[in-house]
Parts: sequence; C-alpha cells; structure tokens
Amino acid sequence: MTDRTGPRMLITEPSDLDPASPAPITIAARLLDRLAAVRAEVLDALATGEPIYGVTTGMGALSKHRLSEDEQRAHQRNLLLGRAVGGPPWLPADEARAVLIGRLRTFLTGDAGVSVELIQQLVAVINSGRTPEIPAGGAGSAGEIIPLAHAFGSLDLELGPKEGIALLAGIPGATGRAALHGSRTRRLADHLTAVAAGAIAVIGANRDPYHPRAARADDVLAAEHTRIRDLAGPEPAPRSLQAPVSFRVAGHVVAHVRRSLADLDAAVDRAFDGVTDSPAYLDGRFVGTAGFHGVDLVAHCDHLTAALAHAAEVSTARLHRLLDPAVTGLPAQLAHDPGPQAGLVAVHKRAVATSHALRRLTLPSATSTAETSNGQEDVQSFSWEAVGVLAEAIRLTREVTACELLAVHQAFALSKRPVPPGLQELLGAVANVVPPIGADRPFGADLTRLLDSIL
Repeated sequence: MTDRTGPRMLITEPSDLDPASPAPITIAARLLDRLAAVRAEVLDALATGEPIYGVTTGMGALSKHRLSEDEQRAHQRNLLLGRAVGGPPWLPADEARAVLIGRLRTFLTGDAGVSVELIQQLVAVINSGRTPEIPAGGAGSAGEIIPLAHAFGSLDLELGPKEGIALLAGIPGATGRAALHGSRTRRLADHLTAVAAGAIAVIGANRDPYHPRAARADDVLAAEHTRIRDLAGPEPAPRSLQAPVSFRVAGHVVAHVRRSLADLDAAVDRAFDGVTDSPAYLDGRFVGTAGFHGVDLVAHCDHLTAALAHAAEVSTARLHRLLDPAVTGLPAQLAHDPGPQAGLVAVHKRAVATSHALRRLTLPSATSTAETSNGQEDVQSFSWEAVGVLAEAIRLTREVTACELLAVHQAFALSKRPVPPGLQELLGAVANVVPPIGADRPFGADLTRLLDSIL
C-alpha cells in the first residue's frame, strides 16, 4: 500500500491526467455527467440488436459467431479471463500505475462508452496505491490485450455491455508508460548535460564548439550550448586547441536526445487524443478503428532509444579520455597513486559493457509481421515491447552517466580546480554520498549510491 498524500489531480478534461504524476485523482462532476450521457446513448444503440464486434459477436477469428443474450452477459468478463496468459517479470509499480492512468484517460474521451461506475472503480484502484501484476513482456498481438487482461482482470465490478472489450482496446498501456518514460528522460537529459559540462570544465576544454553562433538555425542546439557554457563556467586557458571529439560534440548529442524526446511527447499526445477504442462510439454509431496499431508511438520510442544509446557511447568515450593524463594533466586513470593503484579503469570497463548492452537494444521494434488469431491479426507494431526497450535504455544510460559522473568528481578532487558555480550543487551532492577516493575500493558501491541518490 503506497501512501497517496498531497494535492489531488482534479480532472476536468482527459488531457489533465498525467501518467507521470503520483497525485491522487478526482474526476470533475461535469465530466462524469457527460460520460454518463454517452453511456446512456451506447446502451440504447446496443439495444437495437445490430451486430457489434466483441459485444454481440466473438473476437478476432471468431467475430462471425453471434452470441446469445446469455453468452453476451458472460462474454465481457471472459474476454479478460481468457487472455491473461502472461507471467513474471511484472512491471514495476509506477509503470503499472501509468498503464491504469493511460486506460482511464482514453475512457474520459467517451469513445468507449463505458459506465461511470467502471470509471470510478479505475480511479479508486489508482488512488489506492495497489497496482495489479502486469507482465512486462509477451504482448504478442495487434494491440496489448494480454497485459491489459492482467491489468483489469481483478476489477471488483460486474462488467456491463461493451466494457470488457473496451478495457482491452487500443494501446493505453504503452502510451501511459511512454509518457512516464518521457518524464524520466527529461531528468536524464539534464544530467547528461551537467555531467558533460563537468568533464569539459575539469579538463579545461576549448569552448569554441559551444559558441552561440555555432548553433545557427538550430534553436534546440543553441539552448544546449548555452546550458553547457553556463554550467562549465568561464573558459580557462585551454589545454589544447581542440579537445577530443567526445567533448566537442556534447551539445549536439544531448540536443538530439531532447529533440527525440519532444518527438515522443508529440506521439504520446496524438495517441491519447486520437481514437483508440474499437469499436468506438462516434457520431452516434459504432465504428471499427485501427488505433491499436501504434506504429507512430513505436517509431519514436525506437528513435529515443537510439539517441540514448549514442549519448551513452559518447559518455563512455569521454570517460575514457578522463583517464588519460595527456587529456587531463592529472594522474593516470585518476588514481591517487598510479601503479600501485588502478584508479577508475574498471569503472570505464563497466561503462563499456553497459554501452554495448544499449547498442543491442537499437533494433527497430516494428519490423515483424507475425500472424496471430488465425490470420485475423496479420501484422503487429509491438508498441508494448518498444516502450519496454525504452525503459531499459533509460536505465542503462543512467548507469553510464553515473560512471562518468564519478570520474568527473574524482578529476576535480585530484586537480584541486574550483568547481564552477553551475556545477556546485551537483558535485556537492556527489561528495555527500561518495567518500573521498584515496585508494582503490569497490567502486560499484559508489555508483549504486549515485544512482539511488542523485541520478
């Protein structure tokens, strides 16, 4: 049970819901009244006896099978029970919550036509802090019916007409998780900038690559160059005319991460604001849609994963240069006593292994056309898998960033150079959790403290 305290999210429109916010949720009465009116229209439309996919018929390859009234009453719950075929590992609690919020947000458009009672139960589950066990992998369908079946199979409510299929429709889980990971990436991008600026400052790198005019016609890059200059502080007499490339391209690398993130944010908004239910209740009738395909979201998850992989590789290269006396003017491998001590050479090796693992994540997700459901689902976009890969890319990039941050911290300690004002808060926080490095020790513990406390 998680304590849910603090201000509540009052939801007057679907866009008010933020999957990255831990705040409790309250749905405005006016919005609930609007949804109740849609539900009444949906029930009237269902009463006409017209065939409605997944409501009066089976699903997938069984959609030609008409259901009797008794079968219809059991069908909506059975849709969830028979599709809960996943297993561990389960999503972490914050991602599971993002799945629930993603589903709730799509229901608030009215397209699904579900009852206010179902919406209120979703709110109650989200606010309770108890999250269902949702499989992290194994979606394997056009959409995400397997993880959604796990997410909502334990709801303590008798599902009414169309509510079971509505719970399984679209890609609300991948969209909610992508929104959460976007929030995490924004924080990570700020750390990528700050750590790179620390490396630039501690080696006394030439600041020419971050000149304001060097970013002409690129506002994102210009803003990134400004952040680097502000954090790195005044330029000393450069140690060399040109620093290694991994230092000079820092602005371009993080600007690319930020651009890729903005593209993903836009794809998340399109997914949430678009029609994901199928059949959706639009203009007074039920309309079959393809909002479950999610290739737009997949492409931008993949794009951001690749951008993070590149950022991690550049960070790893910069870390290697920080161990080189020819670049830093400091003791070899940032050891207090090179020779008897190995210094941070193994920290770089961990970063190399982590970057290699990241590189293997960059295969595009939507490249399989596997068939399921007897050929009814003959292509898939694998949005659930793409957002899971992005989560892993964020985790691994944080690890590499921690490795470089530890090296920047040690380089400043050995150089006796003053820490620029823009970096004092960050490196002061590092000093609070990383004891002075005067000898070799298990640096994995230091990296874990950085990941837990700072990054």
